[in-house]
Amino acid sequence: MRRNDGIIASGGSSVVGNAVASGKNAQAEVHYGEPAQGDGGRQPSPQEIGDLLARLIDELGRSDHPDRGDLIEAAEDAREEVTAEAPRRGKLKLFAKGLVEAVPGFTALASLAVTIEEAIRGM
Repeated sequence: MRRNDGIIASGGSSVVGNAVASGKNAQAEVHYGEPAQGDGGRQPSPQEIGDLLARLIDELGRSDHPDRGDLIEAAEDAREEVTAEAPRRGKLKLFAKGLVEAVPGFTALASLAVTIEEAIRGM
């Protein structure tokens, strides 16, 4: 694992999250203070994802995000879904995608949103 608290961009043209790279063979990666996890890494358990969602709910409660009430409600629904006996992955992936789109500019929230999205994608 490596740690990166910013944006890596190298080589054509590529867009990932809020990173943009241009030039031949461009690649863009975004990491928000969490260790980068390769494909061979351990995937978080539903309980761990639930804990991340609980952290998100706490962070949203302290934030001045204009949609924090709706986001808290959506995160609470996602926390119930992820710990359900048969979680609906499609619903969780839609939540995660919407979450990442809703929090640009709120650094701590954006970091946590990306971590949650990656964890759900790995389910």
